[in-house]
Amino acid sequence: MITVEEVERIALLARLALTPDEQVRFASQLSAILDYANALAAVDVHDVPPMATAAAAHNVMREGDQVAPSMSREDVLSNAPATDGAMFIVPATFGDDEA
Repeated sequence: MITVEEVERIALLARLALTPDEQVRFASQLSAILDYANALAAVDVHDVPPMATAAAAHNVMREGDQVAPSMSREDVLSNAPATDGAMFIVPATFGDDEA
């Protein structure tokens, strides 16, 4: 069971401002999520064969889909405001603003 005090600590670490009502609600919701995760962990999957990806379970190609040549890297990058010759250069989203 997640306590309101634990929610307050998590909110502090995440720099979230939560009202007392939100703290109570989130404590309940997070507890329910953890209970569900524990229930999933208890499921016996010993005899279930592993899959590399969910897509491996079925063919994801539609009838008529074909591999075809696409634009060259040079054509794709030709109108970009900034590239390094192989990739787009975009402003940093997190951290330093060096790009």
